[in-house]
Amino acid sequence: MIYFDDLPLSADIKKALMELKIEYVFQPIFYPDGKTIYAREALMRPYEMTVTELIEKYEKQGKLHVLEVATLFGATQKYFLRSYKEVLSVNSFPCELFTQEEVKAYISYYGNDKKAMIIECLEYPEFSLETSLIKRKYADINNNQIAIDDYGAGFNNMHIVEMVKPDIVKIDRALLSGIDHDEYKKANCGAIIETMHHKNLLVVAEGVETKQEYECMKELGADLFQGYYLAMPE
Repeated sequence: MIYFDDLPLSADIKKALMELKIEYVFQPIFYPDGKTIYAREALMRPYEMTVTELIEKYEKQGKLHVLEVATLFGATQKYFLRSYKEVLSVNSFPCELFTQEEVKAYISYYGNDKKAMIIECLEYPEFSLETSLIKRKYADINNNQIAIDDYGAGFNNMHIVEMVKPDIVKIDRALLSGIDHDEYKKANCGAIIETMHHKNLLVVAEGVETKQEYECMKELGADLFQGYYLAMPE
């Protein structure tokens, strides 16, 4: 379980964090060879409910910020405990942002040892352009990358890409599921990859579950790959 008791945060946020019973697992993001790992995405795993149920609960209570802080501090804690060397990728709500106090706490606690990371902007629950632009600014200062998660799902579309100007776009599983026998999906994903490459963005084929999907997305030019076919979260 993730422990937050020794973090240099305010008493209120630390109390809220300590009420969480969560763990993190990691799923690799691979280069096209399907063997070399580029990054590891941290995935929250609550003990008493699903992550979707936890997010819905905290959204109703107006406490999404607690999960935002828990994700960055908790995922980094587990990353170091596992002695990973690849890039850490963490999920971030598009409507939440660290306070200056929390930024300083993170830097003082992990800053000297932490490499640059990927901040994955989720497709829910609410998009805030102001918050997203501030994240973009912070990412540039700290040499972090911004990724648009689940492109093609929720509100994460080309309009969001144009506004946020990410470094990475992750094509949602729904767009590539069964792509090897679906000419429309093949043409659509090919067009997305070509467009993103024209913008100098990396494209992740997300949710690859079969060899055929993997091979097809590789032929279309995807830069990175993630999914059960290559590796399960662990």
